[in-house]
Amino acid sequence: MPNNPPDEGNTVAQQTDDRSQALKPALASMTLLVAAVIVHDKATNRVVLLQRSENAKFAQGLWDLPVGKSEPGEPITETAVRELYEETGLTVKPESLKVAHIIHGAWGVEAPNGFLTVVFAAHDWTGEPENREPRKHSQVRWVDANAIPEAFVDTTASALHHYLNDGSEVSLDGWSAA
Repeated sequence: MPNNPPDEGNTVAQQTDDRSQALKPALASMTLLVAAVIVHDKATNRVVLLQRSENAKFAQGLWDLPVGKSEPGEPITETAVRELYEETGLTVKPESLKVAHIIHGAWGVEAPNGFLTVVFAAHDWTGEPENREPRKHSQVRWVDANAIPEAFVDTTASALHHYLNDGSEVSLDGWSAA
């Protein structure tokens, strides 16, 4: 392999496993990473939903999936497992999660530069749903998959309906048509 010097004015990045050499993140363009979980009891065709409380940061009173933001350095599957447990008390194993849908939003309440939500389906879990965050949610319960409430957060409602109807696997929200 030739050992040619780089063109003057161009820098060559060395690939390294040393994260201290990494470039500063482009924070002004960062997209918020979010995980949501559809806990689906196929035997009874029910899903676990939560209703956001009047104290919630957004979508007060609307129904939603268990959902939450990824922590720095946290794999998205761990985000899903953690948020599901924190909100509902249900436990799932990361390896049992299946990607059900992806939502790419142009803007969100806490995401002025957009968000990407990975919606997982879980068919194996332990525990019974309970409201572990009563300040954020007014209730957590099983809901018949054929009777999903209409007062639902738009993006996760779309993902849930696509999942239940074997529909598309990607939704775009708030992007202008090109």
